[in-house]
Amino acid sequence: MRRFLPALAGLAGAAVLAAPAFAYEIDPLTRQPIDNVLSVRVRPQAVEPAAAPVVNTALTTADPLQQSAAVPQMSAIARETVPYSGPYGAGTIVVSTAERRLYYVLGGGQALRYGVGVGRPGFTWSGMQTITMKREWPDWRPPAEMLRRRPDLPRYMKGGVENPLGARAMYLGGTMYRIHGSNEPETIGTAVSSGCIRMTNEDVMDLYTHAKVGTKVIVQR
Repeated sequence: MRRFLPALAGLAGAAVLAAPAFAYEIDPLTRQPIDNVLSVRVRPQAVEPAAAPVVNTALTTADPLQQSAAVPQMSAIARETVPYSGPYGAGTIVVSTAERRLYYVLGGGQALRYGVGVGRPGFTWSGMQTITMKREWPDWRPPAEMLRRRPDLPRYMKGGVENPLGARAMYLGGTMYRIHGSNEPETIGTAVSSGCIRMTNEDVMDLYTHAKVGTKVIVQR
């Protein structure tokens, strides 16, 4: 089975505007666009502080990326260090959905810039959240909102290279949204998710080493 279930959960980063802003959902079985998906506006839920965030600090014994060289991961959008003069301090994540870029502010006038995939029309949002939990090779349980749109989806999928959440996931406040990896790296730089910020597995693993629980995340349209 080749790359079952593309990154439907993504759940969300200006020359990048040249990338097509697809407004469809991808069928996880046929990998074909679904044209008649209702465009339902999803708004971020209120942030609730995590009482005891759990952080998985141990890498899996056998990293799935090393077991499947057939899964392409490299993005055409290169990760790079760029000048940054914005108002946010070191350690902040800033997502520009218009640019389809994510910035991790380093301080000293610099930031790490990554290409990202963002929410398709009807699933965009903006605001401030914090990372409340981190997971390596996370399991996937589609939220109720997604299951109402796609009742054919599995209720649970174990973490691994076939999983739409990819290699790492960082959960945003009390919302359904995550910054996560993807088993469909070709979607990076497009607007196809259900509101999540998706990255290549290599990029999300790199960001994961910088971002901590409690990191502030600013999402801008």
